[in-house]
Amino acid sequence: MDTTAGRWSENRWQARPAHGEDRGMANFLETDRLVLRAFTVADTDHLLALDNDPEVMRFINGGRPTSRQVIETRTLPRLLHVYPYWETHGYWAAQEKTTGTFLGWFEFRPLEEHSTDVELGYRLNRAAWGRGYATEGSRALIRKGFTELEVERVTANTMAVNTRSRRVMEKSGLSFVRDFTGDWPEAIEGSEHGEVEYELTRTGWEQAR
Repeated sequence: MDTTAGRWSENRWQARPAHGEDRGMANFLETDRLVLRAFTVADTDHLLALDNDPEVMRFINGGRPTSRQVIETRTLPRLLHVYPYWETHGYWAAQEKTTGTFLGWFEFRPLEEHSTDVELGYRLNRAAWGRGYATEGSRALIRKGFTELEVERVTANTMAVNTRSRRVMEKSGLSFVRDFTGDWPEAIEGSEHGEVEYELTRTGWEQAR
């Protein structure tokens, strides 16, 4: 389960590494079944396993394997970044509340510096698929963004053929905005059909409550 928001493209604005305590703290939020917490280097093996499942990575890189070096030098630094506007992380490790089992991660980060638009994304392992975790975590992040943070618009995108991810967006309250052609370094199966963008504004969220 994933969105192309999780592809390793360059950040669209600068983030800085975490230093000391920040507003993100250890646990960013909890739901009935999930805990979303800050990443640590101890998550390296979890991320290595997640990114080496061909089905998990199908709509990201076509299912190609990821090396430990990439996880340590590219993936973890990205997940550990703190975004200056909120002084908090933009990526959160997801674990099952009752067992502590690592399930994957969620993304909820500003699109640009001082932006009130955020990008929603998620990458969960196959054991978590079909259990409603992606929708549960997404709804909780959206609610936190509109009630506790200064979010005005949530956006998410994925490959047009990624029907599972599109359903999660729709169940989370986002609506289809447009089709577009993404910048793929290497074409993978399905990329010829393009990508889709979904969004939810603060006004739309409040009206639907």
